[in-house]
Amino acid sequence: MRKRILGNNGLEVSALGLGCMGLSFGYGKPTDKQEAIALIRAAYENGVTFFDTAECYGPFTNEEVVGEALQPFRNDVVIATKFGFQDGDSTKGLDSSPARIKSVVEASLNRLKTDYIDLFYQHRVDPNVPIEEVAGTIKDLIAEGKVKHFGLSEASPDTIRRAHAVQPVTALQSEYSLFYREPEKEIIPTLEELGIGFVPFSPLGKGFLTGAINENTKFEDSDFRNIVPRFSEENRKANQALVELVKSIAAQKNATPAQIALAWLLAQKPWIVPIPGTTKLNRLKENIGGAAINLDQEDLNIMHIALKNIEIVGARYPQNLQERVGK
Repeated sequence: MRKRILGNNGLEVSALGLGCMGLSFGYGKPTDKQEAIALIRAAYENGVTFFDTAECYGPFTNEEVVGEALQPFRNDVVIATKFGFQDGDSTKGLDSSPARIKSVVEASLNRLKTDYIDLFYQHRVDPNVPIEEVAGTIKDLIAEGKVKHFGLSEASPDTIRRAHAVQPVTALQSEYSLFYREPEKEIIPTLEELGIGFVPFSPLGKGFLTGAINENTKFEDSDFRNIVPRFSEENRKANQALVELVKSIAAQKNATPAQIALAWLLAQKPWIVPIPGTTKLNRLKENIGGAAINLDQEDLNIMHIALKNIEIVGARYPQNLQERVGK
């Protein structure tokens, strides 16, 4: 797989990463540990060198799985993890105090079976801790060799600028896809100006852009999408116009809808690295195939014009979670 560079400090990663969250958290029953390890190793064998986890996925179990899976080739991969929640629990409040960050580093290093974290993200901006203080703490950890690069997630342009002034930010991880294009307004121009990479999570619209979800789809009780307004039955039906557009391009390119959605993201900027997640080997290989598809300018223009006439309905988060983003 081709490589891309995140940020001005030269962090080289595969053009597509693997979002590991869904193996342990968020999308129903956790994957069997040995199956999860096998999937992560299959990703590596197929050219993926960028793996994303967080202490709160599980909590904690996802880091353990990722650490064990990647241990045989640790020095050949880039591992990203995150801090920012009280006790590492995303159902609790935010906590990016320096003391908490330092304790998370030690615990994550242990679970990941490594002595350094390649990319350490603040999972959500903590309004109670100045971002300069957070950036300064990461700067100290980089000086100690425990962390290589600093990342932010779902941060506003102002927060990104303030953090970057203290410790250069290598990457921002936020939601971006054909299903959610808000970052095009302010986030992407800010990242381009500052030389910061962009790591879109949910690049397949939480599965919607695969074409496998419609208004009749039933999710497991523990599936996060049950509380997402955009995934209500009526909104799924209303948003099918986007899926039909992606399917039509896919048919022309002899590709799948998921591959077109990923190829579209990769075509936006050379410093964008999506991290699709999956629990299935066939989906993993399908997603990886998206990195080999070239959408030329004519394809992109056709999609751009069509997208202007498609209105996406439904909020991407319930209100209590929406309040945590874009700080």
